[in-house]
Formats: sequence, C-alpha cells, structure tokens
Amino acid sequence: MSEKLDMSENMRKGIYILPNLFTTGSLFAGFYSMVSTMNGEYRLAAIWILAASIFDGLDGKVARATGTTSKFGVEYDSLADLVAFGVAPGLLMYSWALRPFGRLGWLAAFLFVVCGALRLARFNVQVATVESKRFVGLPIPAAASIVSATVLLFYNFGWPSSYKKLAILALIYSLAFLMVSGFRYYSFKDPELIKRQPFASLVLIILLLVIVAAEPVVMLFSLFMIYLFSGPVSFLLTYPRRRRLEKALHKSVEKPHS
Repeated sequence: MSEKLDMSENMRKGIYILPNLFTTGSLFAGFYSMVSTMNGEYRLAAIWILAASIFDGLDGKVARATGTTSKFGVEYDSLADLVAFGVAPGLLMYSWALRPFGRLGWLAAFLFVVCGALRLARFNVQVATVESKRFVGLPIPAAASIVSATVLLFYNFGWPSSYKKLAILALIYSLAFLMVSGFRYYSFKDPELIKRQPFASLVLIILLLVIVAAEPVVMLFSLFMIYLFSGPVSFLLTYPRRRRLEKALHKSVEKPHS
C-alpha cells in the first residue's frame, strides 16, 4: 500500500521526460515492426526491432547519467520491452518461418513471448539483489536481436524459404529457455568501461567497428551468437570451481556438529 502511495506521490511531482522519450521510441519501433510483419515486410520488421534495442540501450544509460531514474521509468521500460522484444519478434518469427509448423510453430512463438515476460518480471524483482555486472538469463533485447539478425542473415544470402526448417524452430525454443535459465550474461554496465583504458583497447574497438561495417549482417549475427553462447560456456567453465566451493562450504557447516 505504501509503495502505491509513493508511486502516486511521484506521479503528482511529474516524470522525467528524456529517458521516457527514449523508452517511447523503443515502443514505437516495436509497434512499427509488428505493422511491417503484418504487411509481409519481414526484413523491415527485423530492422525496426534492432532500432528498438538501440533506444532501449539509450534510455537506461541516459537515466543513469542524468540521475533521472525512477520507479515509473522502470515499469514503463518493462512494458515497452515486452512489446518491442517479446510480442514483435514472436509475431515476426511466426509469420516468417513458424506458420508451416502449425501448433508447434505458434506454441514456439508464444513460449518466446511468455518467457520474455517472465524474464522481465524476474529482473524487476532481483534488480536490487543481483550483481549489476551480470544478467541472470539471456536479456530479452538480446533474444529479440538474435531473431532479427537471423531474418536479416537469410535475406542477405538470398536463402529460400525452404531453408527455414527445424533449425529456426529449435532456435526459438532455445532462446525461450535461455531467457528463463540461470546462466549469467555480461551486462555491459561495468563502471570501469567508461574509465581510462589501454590504448590497445581503442584500436581493437575501431578494428571491430571496421569489420562490422564491412559485413554488417554477418558480423552482427556472429556477435549476437557469441553472446548467446557466452552464458552456457561460462557456466561450464566455472562449474568445477563452484562445485569445489560448495563442497568446502558443506564440510565447514557439518564440521561443528561432528
């Protein structure tokens, strides 16, 4: 009850315009992506989802940089994310590739949307208790960006629709699972990123931008897939160390009782 009163009080005081404008831009891009999907313009729909991810990245950074974060902004951002990165890519994938699979197809699209919603709800609950450098589960904007990059990759190489077989269906189910998984993904919110870095870091970033500019579709797809696999790979690499720590903790707890 007190939380609702605080929210009402903040609303009477007004809202921050700039970060919420970026959130609105993300929502608009997601909505226009759905319009493009219904018009059969799948490539354009994919591009608008990528545009939504840019707006989504900017709204949080602007809010933190200007000290204009608010409870209203967090809630509005989550609602916009569900539309732009849940419903829009789900509809795009169903219309573009999953329709021939019948029930399996629309269930895959729905599972993508509902797992995205669960991912957002879990993030909002855990935001104050989870390490800020890591996301728990694949972020929904990343999952939507992978969907968009996949569509653009097919158009880039001119692959026919007959190529869209079980691999696409498996991709959607995998993305849905990874969003609600416990795998940890780098959040790119590390304050050290904006501090002084070695000169070689600037050279590497410029080189990466040049490579992306040379083959944007292929490189974006490759970078998104690397990020996709980074969670499971990191889990497997750190699993032995975590097991040793758990065993050591278990022994230390049991020792006083022996």
